[in-house]
Amino acid sequence: MFIDKAKIYVKAGDGGNGCVAFLREKYVPFGGPAGGDGGKGGDIILVADSSLQTLMDFKYKRHYKAERGQHGQGGNKKGKDGEDLILKVPVGTVVKDGETGEIIADLVKEGQSVVVAKGGKGGRGNAAFKSPTNQAPMFAEKGEPGEEKWIELELKLLADVGIIGFPNAGKSTLISILSKARPKIADYPFTTLTPVLGVLQLDVNDYIVLADIPGLIEGASEGLGLGHEFLRHIERTKFLIHLIDVSDFRERNPIDAFNIINKELEKYSPDLIKKPQIVVANKIDALSDKSLLDNLEKYFSERGYPFVAVSLITRENIDKLVNLIRETRDKMKKEETNESVILGNA
Repeated sequence: MFIDKAKIYVKAGDGGNGCVAFLREKYVPFGGPAGGDGGKGGDIILVADSSLQTLMDFKYKRHYKAERGQHGQGGNKKGKDGEDLILKVPVGTVVKDGETGEIIADLVKEGQSVVVAKGGKGGRGNAAFKSPTNQAPMFAEKGEPGEEKWIELELKLLADVGIIGFPNAGKSTLISILSKARPKIADYPFTTLTPVLGVLQLDVNDYIVLADIPGLIEGASEGLGLGHEFLRHIERTKFLIHLIDVSDFRERNPIDAFNIINKELEKYSPDLIKKPQIVVANKIDALSDKSLLDNLEKYFSERGYPFVAVSLITRENIDKLVNLIRETRDKMKKEETNESVILGNA
């Protein structure tokens, strides 16, 4: 089960209380204060783990509490600190404050961590309060309470390329061809109910991570279909592959389909529409009037979109698409490098 959102309650450990105690030693008629400090409460820490792909663990358990610090003891013995509670989350998890929605952390690297609730400080024992004017203090501090709060976890997949388009445009078939991913494929809408990741291997040490984003339809940004649930996964992608159906049996004009999906992206986030897109006309094996492709290529080229027409059934022009993906990736890398150099010299 793919779960990409969760809300959990975290309670860090309370600090242990300080101790009030006095020395009782032979030949020490007026033993001084010897109450130890309380231990610190355990923190609650989130750690990014690449072996996890979903937030499913947090669907069934929503409350987490770290160990409290032990109380101080006589003989100046400090209480033991409470153990930290470490919770593993998938790489790509955004952590937000459950009340304000403020982003606490964005865990995008393996092993990256964040303390979401700090343990309470241990109270000082009476030995800490001894002074020239107070040789035998009869009091100690109580431990501080650990932080507690609701936090929201939101998983955004880490993919280089997002594959978008209307249901049945061929997104699942494309990712299965370009990678070893094996999504469910059928001839009815919403076959894919969760985002699917695949890896396009270009060379031994050169690969591109692809994400099939399901359920985009008109009104997705307002919650229609499934797209509203998964649009967040496009945010991290560097560029998009936009599939359009050009077969004789298509449900809508290819250009209209392209513009409708882009309008939904823009409504969800203006930044999404700025991402580079490769337009892929699919199902040319079922297209009788090939002049449509010339018209589409002219239309998209004039607007700055790379265009390629393919058949995922016969595998026609798949090699051209792969080359176009590689070229787009390399071009963006070069632009990022140049931008870094410019900023570095500024």
